[in-house]
Amino acid sequence: MKVIVENLTGTLFYVQVMNDATVEDLKREIEAQLKLPCDRLILIHDDDHWPMMTKDEEKESLVDCGIQDGSHIYIFFNSIDDESTKHFGFTLPDFLLG
Repeated sequence: MKVIVENLTGTLFYVQVMNDATVEDLKREIEAQLKLPCDRLILIHDDDHWPMMTKDEEKESLVDCGIQDGSHIYIFFNSIDDESTKHFGFTLPDFLLG
């Protein structure tokens, strides 16, 4: 399966993963390409919103999360790793809110 990934600067790139890949697998592939720590990546699917996943939820398959070949994923990067229990909020672009 090949998914389209877009970062905050609008740069698009492709990530190839197996059909049975998990969210965690996708994050690791993004980490390998961009050299960003996968534990700080926040992913948002263009058809559904699933940011701020727990470690257990990251074990779910991409297919179970509605991701398929050609899906568009937006990545955000949490640059602060203070291991706090605080939740971060951010505003989605209008085109994602539908």
